[in-house]
Amino acid sequence: MINKNQILHQLKSVNYPGFNRDIVSFGMVKEILIDHQTITIMLSISSQNEEKKAQLIKDIDKTIIAEGFEIKIKVLDRPVETKTVDTSNKHQNVEGNITKIIAVASGKGGVGKSTIALNLAAALTSNGHKTGLLDLDIYGPSLPLTMGIQGNPEVDENQKIIPLEKHNLKLMSFGFISGNQAPVVWRGPLVAKMTEQFFKDVNWGDLDYLILDLPPGTGDVQLTLSQKIPLDGAIIVTTPNDIALTDVRKGADMFKKVDTELLGVIENMSYMEISGETPGNKNSDITINGQKVKTNEDGKFNLKFDLFKHGGGQTESTRLDIPLLAEVPYSHKLMESIDNGEPLVFYDKESPISQIFLKLAEQIASI
Repeated sequence: MINKNQILHQLKSVNYPGFNRDIVSFGMVKEILIDHQTITIMLSISSQNEEKKAQLIKDIDKTIIAEGFEIKIKVLDRPVETKTVDTSNKHQNVEGNITKIIAVASGKGGVGKSTIALNLAAALTSNGHKTGLLDLDIYGPSLPLTMGIQGNPEVDENQKIIPLEKHNLKLMSFGFISGNQAPVVWRGPLVAKMTEQFFKDVNWGDLDYLILDLPPGTGDVQLTLSQKIPLDGAIIVTTPNDIALTDVRKGADMFKKVDTELLGVIENMSYMEISGETPGNKNSDITINGQKVKTNEDGKFNLKFDLFKHGGGQTESTRLDIPLLAEVPYSHKLMESIDNGEPLVFYDKESPISQIFLKLAEQIASI
């Protein structure tokens, strides 16, 4: 006789459509009932994407093996969680018609958060979504450099700032206003006021997504967002090492405290891949940094290795019970694209790194 644990074990092989994580670890399986010759699986799914739900039900039907039993799958109604911010009318808080506002955050500086935010916004744009990118780092704005723009935004007839635009991606940064070379010495209230103005006094127009590149930490910008702006979710960026994860946990826990949904974790600089050639060692093993690497008939080799420890992003996503959205390797080409002010996704869509971001954009659009 089949039991609940056997059904649950089978369900662990079913991933939620578009993700590499199973529905059991997501917490979507709420109950399994076995009554005579009927097995009822009850799911709780927060997404309103009916196509994804239908696909999931088909996947479960194909997966469950229980001879002689009828399988029924029920999706429970999940009440919409209330937020501390009034989100009933985004036009009261934001100038423009924006469908989703998503923050890209970390608790630690230097994890590559701005690089991730920029290329995610570029990938969303490349996938056909109307997208804006707002650099909210008042003290160290990076968007003028990473997008190669040094211009000043204009003002419309209503005295609203018009975002700059490149590759159909709308852009705004304090660096466009102040000049990127000028140091900013401001106290918290001024930073909070400027943050609020980026939403009220910038005419974003019609957007599918507004991606926010947040400064590191849990300071005035983050508090202003939680109190004034109806965020639709936040993405946490980390590197695999413990020193980054310690601060990233603080940032992630802050979003939970202010009732902002965490969409997932992105691990940056997860690993590095190198290739080379040793003509005198064809079809043989060579040792690099203590690791055996096999060469081919031409003496060429490829090596993938961890720059830091392995699995830090997965550990944090498991702790938060949210998906690990992507593992982005260290890439010299990605670094050069940032320094040159041309996001990699825009000029080399076929590169492996660009494909990671384009897939990430598809995942975000499916949520």
